[in-house]
This record gives sequence, structure tokens and C-alpha cells, in this order.
Amino acid sequence: MIEKISENVMDKVSIDFLRDQVLKNAYGNDDTPIAALDPRVLLLWYLFFGLVPWFLNDVAVLLGMFAFTAITTRMARVAPLVLFVFALGVFSQTGYMFVASLLFGGDLSTLAPLLVLTLKVATVSLASITVFSGLDPDRLSCGLLWFGCPERLSFSISFAYRILPILMEELQNILLSYRMRGRAPEHDTVMGKIRWIVYQVKTIVQSFYPLMLNTAKRSRTTVEALELKGYRYASTNMKVLKIKLSTLHAGPREALFAAVSVAWAALCFAAPHILEVL
Repeated sequence: MIEKISENVMDKVSIDFLRDQVLKNAYGNDDTPIAALDPRVLLLWYLFFGLVPWFLNDVAVLLGMFAFTAITTRMARVAPLVLFVFALGVFSQTGYMFVASLLFGGDLSTLAPLLVLTLKVATVSLASITVFSGLDPDRLSCGLLWFGCPERLSFSISFAYRILPILMEELQNILLSYRMRGRAPEHDTVMGKIRWIVYQVKTIVQSFYPLMLNTAKRSRTTVEALELKGYRYASTNMKVLKIKLSTLHAGPREALFAAVSVAWAALCFAAPHILEVL
């Protein structure tokens, strides 16, 4: 049983798996219901579900908003690795705070405020995952430009998306160079597999500085190529910008999504009063 679990972990903990999951989440969700929506609608939806939960303290309202963002995350077909990192970050932080409160004289009554905090963080995180998994760099940039964001800001966000494949390629090359110069521990036994995982994590940490250096070199070349093609002129000239934004269109699909979101939010806010009446 333990060997099967360790073999499964060995299969998952690989740079190829991580690269596929990251690129799938950034570029492989074009055929989802969320990706088909207009980016302006998604950004407005994110402004609500990304900001309003921070000002709420009612568990019923937060639980309803969390359920809705969980449904939209499922519709966006987010990569399993992203969901795993999300769950690990949110719930491990809550568990750490609960243990810390117990060590400093707290009791089970601290679970209620920690539950509120967890629902807030989880709702906002799932809303972020939903939106940015359903928007490719071009559509995200167009949406930000339509709302009047500075062209440098919209381009920077779009460029950050586009640089992901370069980052993954450079990381893979650096890890291969480490693999050629070093010797990984044997992983025939369970302890050997643990040592192998520790070795891989250590190698990834050591690869951070050369990764940033090589990426900076390639990014400069990319920016110079964009300058030669006149990307600044295309984003500041009103005629070109109008042509670029003409692809944005909000139709019945966006209206239905907005109506369902508003109805669900209204139901969440009305739920505490309904429960009081019952």
C-alpha cells in the first residue's frame, strides 16, 4: 500500500507534470463556459466576488458565496495542481492559526472567527482562479483597456501570461543541467523515495537564481522585438485601439451569467433573514 502511494507521488512530482498543469491552467481552458464569456463581464463579476467577502462576517452569506465560486471554478475546469495548492494554502494556514490560538490559551470558540476568515480567503481565491483561468492574455488585456487601464499595466499583465512558457522551458533546461552534473538518490525503497523528493525540491530551490537571470535575458530580447513592431503605438492610437476592442461583445450568455450571479448573491444576503423567520 505504501509503495503504491509512493509510486503515485513519484509520478506526479515531476517537472513535466508541473509544466503541463501550469500551461493548461493558463492556456488550455479556451473551450469552457467561463472562457466563452466577455472579459468585461468577468472582470466586473470578479470585482464583486473578490472584494465584497472581505466586508462580510455572516457565515451563511459567506458559505453561499463560497459555494457559488466553487461552482464557477468547476465550470472553468481549473487544473488539479492549482486546486491542490489552493486547498493546501488556505486550510493549512487556518489549521496553523487554530493550533497557535490553542497554545496561547484559546479554546474551541476560536473556530467561529477562523471559519469566517477561511470562507473569506477561500471565496476570493476561487473567484480569482475562476476569472484568470478563463481569460487568455489577449482577452484579459482587451478587457482592461476597455475599462481605461493604462496600456502599460494591461500589457504587463498580458506579458506575464506570455512569459510562462519561457519560465517553464528555462526551468526544465536548468533542472536537466543539474541532473547531468549530479546524481539523484536511489528510490527503490520508501526512504529512498523520500530522499529523492527532498533532492528534487532542493534542486528546484537552487535553480531559482539562474532561472531569473536567464529569463531576464530572454525577456529583454522579447521586449526589444515588441518595440520594433510598434506595440506601444498600437495600444495608444485610438483607431488601432478601437479595432482591437471591436472583438468584445456581450450577448445573452453574459446576461444569463450576470442574472444568475445577482440572483445568487441576493439569495445569500436574504438567507440569514429567511432563517430567522423560520
